[in-house]
Amino acid sequence: MKYTNKFLGALCLAAFGFASCADDYSLLDYEGIEQPVDMAAYEYLKDYNDLKTYVDRTASPNFKLGAGVTVSSYNEGGIEYRLANANFDEVTPGNAMKHASVVGNDGSMNFDAISSFVANAKAGGQTIYGHTLAWHAQQNKKYLNSLIAPIIIPGEPVEGGDGGHSLELKNETGDGSNGWSAQTWYVFDKALTNGSTYTLSFWVKGTEAYTLGAWFKMGADGEQIYHQPGNYNVTTEWTEVTNTFTVGNDGVDRFILNFGNFNPDGAIYIDKIQFVEEGATENWIKNDDFEEGHTDGWAYWTPGKNYAVSEDGKGYSTGGEPGYSMKIKNESGNGSDNWSAQVWYVLEKPLVNGTTYTLSFMTKGTESYTMGAWFKMGGDGEQIYHQPGNYNITTDWTEVSNTFTVGNDGIDRFIFNFGNYNPEATIFIDDIKLVEDGGDENLIKNGDFEGQHVDGWAYWTPGKNYAISELGEGYVDNGPSDIIIEKTPEEKKALLTEALDKWVAGIMAATEGYVSTWDVVNEPISGADKDGDGFYDLWSAKNVSEADAKNNFYWQDYLGNEAYVPTVIKMAQKYYTGDTKLKLFINDYNLESDWDDNKKLKSLIHWIEVWEKSDIIKIDGIGTQMHVSYYANPATQASKEAAIENMFKLMAETGKLVKISELDMGYVDANGNSVKTANMTEEQHMAMAEFYKFIIKKYFELIPAAQQYGITQWCLNDAPDNSGWRGGEPVGLWDANNNRKHVYAGFADGLAGVEDEESTPETGEE
Repeated sequence: MKYTNKFLGALCLAAFGFASCADDYSLLDYEGIEQPVDMAAYEYLKDYNDLKTYVDRTASPNFKLGAGVTVSSYNEGGIEYRLANANFDEVTPGNAMKHASVVGNDGSMNFDAISSFVANAKAGGQTIYGHTLAWHAQQNKKYLNSLIAPIIIPGEPVEGGDGGHSLELKNETGDGSNGWSAQTWYVFDKALTNGSTYTLSFWVKGTEAYTLGAWFKMGADGEQIYHQPGNYNVTTEWTEVTNTFTVGNDGVDRFILNFGNFNPDGAIYIDKIQFVEEGATENWIKNDDFEEGHTDGWAYWTPGKNYAVSEDGKGYSTGGEPGYSMKIKNESGNGSDNWSAQVWYVLEKPLVNGTTYTLSFMTKGTESYTMGAWFKMGGDGEQIYHQPGNYNITTDWTEVSNTFTVGNDGIDRFIFNFGNYNPEATIFIDDIKLVEDGGDENLIKNGDFEGQHVDGWAYWTPGKNYAISELGEGYVDNGPSDIIIEKTPEEKKALLTEALDKWVAGIMAATEGYVSTWDVVNEPISGADKDGDGFYDLWSAKNVSEADAKNNFYWQDYLGNEAYVPTVIKMAQKYYTGDTKLKLFINDYNLESDWDDNKKLKSLIHWIEVWEKSDIIKIDGIGTQMHVSYYANPATQASKEAAIENMFKLMAETGKLVKISELDMGYVDANGNSVKTANMTEEQHMAMAEFYKFIIKKYFELIPAAQQYGITQWCLNDAPDNSGWRGGEPVGLWDANNNRKHVYAGFADGLAGVEDEESTPETGEE
């Protein structure tokens, strides 16, 4: 490793007097600022000027030295404001210009912090690098998803019941610590028979989940008997619960429901209560459905009543009796592929090419399964691509649906594939509908199977695979159901394009034309090539973890991979009002990756070509987020440096502006472990300084002057331990107390183009 003589000399100054090198020039007496522990080792740093003075403005006339800042802190006008203004030409906000920082859940936008930031940057003589117009992270996903959510039309009660009344339990007296502190019970006309078996069942739901306890009791003041009827699990959906038990005492004439630790702000609804002795049909609960609007037979002992008859419509409705369905069994599939067992429906006439249809049905299986659906032309015709899609089958009745547009002539049937479904399991399908967009005619003439036949359905495999189910195995709608209308991809694209346009228009107006350079799209490139074209794909909710898909919003999934970036660019150009030429960058990280020969950068360059060819747009520059580390392992460090040089060469070849957009650095020891600031040695700090100098010098050496937009140091100060960004790492040019570090000198020497003076450290390494 090579050090400058100046750096080596710094290590020898420990025996000399201390001097201030803090950069808050108004506080040279260190008021409110701690001095470095070993000031002598840092004495030489006071001889350095402000960083921006080291830029050769003649050789690099367009170059801007930038700093990442926290807008709230910068707006306070304190140390961060003064450090940034004294040492840099330009400031980049860390988060304040991102969608989620501005856009509310209702779509309203608050630009107060940004407006103040622009005014303060102007006053400080700083330009602003806008970060960022579009990204998949830090978007207000709640608002964006609300725009494309399905339309829900509350369903009307089905024939067979209107919900009616139920018993409504409210915990008005329970102390919350135990269930028995709030009770309601039913008094039978006569005592139960000791030794006889009974079944207690009812339909129940709650405003929140709960376990409802049931006990027996003998008389109003009698002994409470052990927990015989059992516990009943209450969910937020109507569910039938049941327990069978044998009475072990004489004189039991009532059962008690305990709910003293249920949420006092919630409610439990109970309906269709049945208490029946084994072998008999008589219901001992005379007021079982509450449809007469009273609670006769029910009592309580706690001061508050705790119960009442619910409002009309809050009861449970059974609808009608379940009838028949189609029953599918995999009797011929080979288990290795789904197409080895098929069932299809033959339409009376072919579907119309170019027309949109929706295929939907109710389904459940004795095991979960993903069933594929395909189209076909004629009995021996060509099988067409996977058009209707896959259908996820669960063990509960579920409605599944897909909307699609036909892309071929002659299609007169669709196929269900299930050759790899468990042969011991069964799939039930009911209420099948195939409806043309805008129409209401069901093209499936035998969709509910209540005629007890499977006319229209066919197969080709040796086993028949399907039949009519037994009576009672069909689907019945148990009460009111909502109509859910999914928005089409075209509708979602239009709604989100409008929202993006509103966002870009708003932030351009808020910055008043002062921000002339932007990350137009941030971090679009993934790190995987799943389509095998030799380039990394764009990020998508389909190629990320479940957590990332949940937390992020991938605009490109709705606007389209090719249209995504051009759409944002045209909006930025439309709403920009400044006098300075608008410059738009694509910004990404890991462009200096040595593990894949800079493939991410090569992929970004490829995608830029795609975007520029797909529309009349031009991307002005590429931003590289260099969140790097110095590696104590010499081979690793040499690989990192070679990849950085290759990155600059590739970027220079594009002819576009080049910006190091987010430069910061950590330290990794010879064992591959990241070293925290508290554990750093002077030699390690010096090595980082040399690496800063290397990166900055290579930028000026390999990027032509006309393409040199600038370099932004992302972290002014070292990160505190609790920081969300590289917590506890030595990422700053100043320490936590705003004192210059050795890397400050390396950074300045890189800007100035200072040459290395070879010197051999005591280790003997060169």
